[in-house]
Amino acid sequence: MAATILSPIGISVVIGVMTGLTLLLVYVAVAPGGTRRYARRLQEVTARRPEVRAAVDKERSLSRRESATPGMDRFFSRLVPRRQALVDRLSKTGREVSVGQYVLITIGAILAVAVPIFIFLRLSPPLCLLIGVAVGTYIPHYVVGSMGRRRTNRFIGLFPEAIDLMVRALRAGLPISEAIVNAGQEIGDPVGSEFRGLEAGMKLGRDLDSLLWEIARRIDIPEFRFFIIALNVQRETGGNLAETLANLSDVLRRRRAMKAKVRAMASEARTSTWILGSLPVGVTMILMVSSPTYIAPMFSDVRGLFMTGVAVGMLLLGVAIMVRMGQFEI
Repeated sequence: MAATILSPIGISVVIGVMTGLTLLLVYVAVAPGGTRRYARRLQEVTARRPEVRAAVDKERSLSRRESATPGMDRFFSRLVPRRQALVDRLSKTGREVSVGQYVLITIGAILAVAVPIFIFLRLSPPLCLLIGVAVGTYIPHYVVGSMGRRRTNRFIGLFPEAIDLMVRALRAGLPISEAIVNAGQEIGDPVGSEFRGLEAGMKLGRDLDSLLWEIARRIDIPEFRFFIIALNVQRETGGNLAETLANLSDVLRRRRAMKAKVRAMASEARTSTWILGSLPVGVTMILMVSSPTYIAPMFSDVRGLFMTGVAVGMLLLGVAIMVRMGQFEI
């Protein structure tokens, strides 16, 4: 009776929707709990200073980067939701990728996934399009996020050395702006490229504080915000800035060492997550090769499809819980 009500395509669509909802729940479970609270607090801090708020809300036309595809950007800006969030995410990669180029790459990825499935697997066009949209939108999103994380990790690794160069310049009698510029010329990327951009911005009349907060939008890490706050506190209250930055450099190195220790301690939990998460998939693939008639009802019968959807949801939920248990905030 149920087989006559729902076709295999309808069952696949229902299972796909259930899997998508499960992935959404997994993301909510894995995401840090204080993200919204931290974003709200950061917005309140930046709103207290008028020049910082103006720099965040609207960049000056002299320092604005022109897009290589302005026509596509204007066209896709009406179609892409939360365009500013996407622009910020693309800027974290350090590459000149516009919104229009990102949307074109996503469309190309969708077609690259959907067309081979339609040609070789002979599935229906709606199902091929659904799979293509799911996979084709995830791949560029994952690649952009991975590039941003790698760049952020490189920044964290070089930032204490850059602070040490600033401390030496301050003790030699240079102002903080010159110390930052000299550190940018001596240190490698991405710290060097970001600090060298400060020199170009100050030549155009921008103030150092607003330029640093713009970098904080691209390099979204607490270490760099500590640095900006230390500069602001020293400007308002006075004191030995070289000593303050030296202490900050020592704290950042201690944080990095603590993170490395925590990652080493959690390596066993991560390995267990990979093994337990990949074991059902591996067993299923082995049975599909060795005994295809034995496992065929799981993908052809309505009851088997329902059990597969429930099993996938439970597997993803278990992986999310194990990943969350292995994460520690320092």
